[in-house]
Amino acid sequence: MKAALVAAALAAAAGLLILAGAGEFLPELLRGTLVTLQVAAGGALLAVAAALVAALARLYGPAPLRWLAVAYVETFRGTSALVQLFWLFFVLPHFGVTLAPITVGIVALGLNIGAYGAEVVRGAIGAVPPGQWEAATALNMDRMQALRRIVLPQAFVRMIPPWGNLFIELLKATSLVSLITLSDLAFKAQQLNQNTLRTAEIFGLVLLIYLAISLAITAGMRALERRAARGLARGRTA
Repeated sequence: MKAALVAAALAAAAGLLILAGAGEFLPELLRGTLVTLQVAAGGALLAVAAALVAALARLYGPAPLRWLAVAYVETFRGTSALVQLFWLFFVLPHFGVTLAPITVGIVALGLNIGAYGAEVVRGAIGAVPPGQWEAATALNMDRMQALRRIVLPQAFVRMIPPWGNLFIELLKATSLVSLITLSDLAFKAQQLNQNTLRTAEIFGLVLLIYLAISLAITAGMRALERRAARGLARGRTA
């Protein structure tokens, strides 16, 4: 009910802005939105992969891997995402490595969010009751089997709400890629504002677009959480 009311209010606000004359900016903003979604989707996939690898390495890897995982998490959590973005885009070419702007955006934001996600994964695994490990041992499972078949499915349900928050943070951070020449939603809005000076209409539409994407992420993660919880419950009763 709450989501439906928000969606209705969002649609009404968008309609009012378009009626007020902002609709002429919508095609250009939607082109920028496509770039924003590409960076967000690529960054989200990289963040999940990096978080899983770093968390598992920190929990169960040999000492060198644990040190690397700690270094990665602390470096990317302890420094600015903007500095990381600039470092990959402006500094790496001095070492002979030149990446496309969209690749830089995906890598920088994915690794940044992945560092936070690694702690989410580690905490979710740690929250699984010790009795589950004991049950896996009683069934003669090794560590990897226990992780794959018992621990991670239970931890996955616990990870979903914080990952939803991280994906929204990633979406908002995509506005930084406008500073490395990517024509994302924020970049298109700045261009249109400079050319027309119709600030209220342009940034009103931008606000609504970001909000609509955030609501879609929230709804998707809640649906995934419900489905995962039902699947886990069926597994327990089977």
